[in-house]
Amino acid sequence: MPSPGPVLVTRRVHFNAAHRLHNPAFDDAWNQETFGLCNNPRWHGHNYELEVTVRGIPDPITGMVIDLSELKRLLHEAVADKCDHRNLNEEVDFLRGIIPSTENLVIAFWNEIEPRIAPVKLHRVRLYETPRNFAEYEGPETDMGGHGGTAIMEADEKSKA
Repeated sequence: MPSPGPVLVTRRVHFNAAHRLHNPAFDDAWNQETFGLCNNPRWHGHNYELEVTVRGIPDPITGMVIDLSELKRLLHEAVADKCDHRNLNEEVDFLRGIIPSTENLVIAFWNEIEPRIAPVKLHRVRLYETPRNFAEYEGPETDMGGHGGTAIMEADEKSKA
């Protein structure tokens, strides 16, 4: 019997956070024009849904790629507990110095999760900012033809607010 192929397993966690899209390299007028409502100097918040997909071969003894309770614990430890009810611009150490767009967040979250996920492989990080807007990241591009490297944003409206 041939070896089974890899299986994708996804876990979703939730957190609430505030942020402001603002690039300090540009003046207030540029930031307001570029980011609109998301540039509110008093911040704005979202009920984020984070989906993380891992890839691996089911263990022949347990039948699992990963223990989902362990994946949940890891996601809370690496991201959700650090971001929940926080200001992403000011209170989350691993986000300091980045504009907390959904695109940048999925890359930063990947970087926090990936080193902790062995022995399975991190396949995708998807972050819903609203039920209609999300970004996903499948890891850095590699010289070997990796498929990641860019965050993909889906939105049905120009504003992310």
